[in-house]
Amino acid sequence: MATRSLIIDLFKSPNGTSYGVLIAVFIVVLTTVLYLLFGRSRSRGRGILFVGLTDAGKTLLFSRLSSGKHVMTHTSIKENKNLYKVKGRKSGKTLDLIDLPGHERVRSRFVEQYKSQTRGILFVVDSVNFPREARDVAEIMYDILGDKYLSKSTSSILVVCNKQDLTMAKSQSVIKSQLEKEINTLRVTRAAALQGQDGGPTNDAAYVGKKGKDFEFGHVLPLTVEFAECSAKGQVEGEADITAVEKWLEKIA
Repeated sequence: MATRSLIIDLFKSPNGTSYGVLIAVFIVVLTTVLYLLFGRSRSRGRGILFVGLTDAGKTLLFSRLSSGKHVMTHTSIKENKNLYKVKGRKSGKTLDLIDLPGHERVRSRFVEQYKSQTRGILFVVDSVNFPREARDVAEIMYDILGDKYLSKSTSSILVVCNKQDLTMAKSQSVIKSQLEKEINTLRVTRAAALQGQDGGPTNDAAYVGKKGKDFEFGHVLPLTVEFAECSAKGQVEGEADITAVEKWLEKIA
């Protein structure tokens, strides 16, 4: 009651209008901050999308995280889904693992279907075959980074450089550097294609990174793109190394 009387007295004072405006502004700011801190986090999806080319090891990684087992996988045109119980200090929390088909014709459809539920993306790369698949991998990454909805709703992408147990596997630093170069080239070709179609300036929605600068993954803020090495298979049963992926899942849970 005392607080209410104080507010009424302020409005009755000569400077009441000014006080009223300040109080109104304060309430709006406070409401916005509370929403950003609590409401937004509650409404954010729990989905973790597994994205990548066919045979990159997405489904095997999905199985390792879901059951801890090595299973024989095959190319599919349907998604796989499972509940993941987070390990470590956030144990008790859960995330929805969604393994999307790697085939180009169906992948984009499933991304559209699940992107409203997405909290993070596991972008799985075949570290052995990457040199010859770099352009195709960059195409998928470009589409994700250029998606306005995903760039706002998704907090993080982990590029999983898989098959590190094999001799010819490229390191995460090599893969990151090459991907940045490929995306830089894609920006030029896609911008030229859009300009040719419209006969005018290119659409900013399709541009990834900072204009006037070579592309870097650090230019796609607020989205964060991290890289990690893993081996979903291992040479023998039980030798898989997916610790980096589990730690990332714990971080964004």
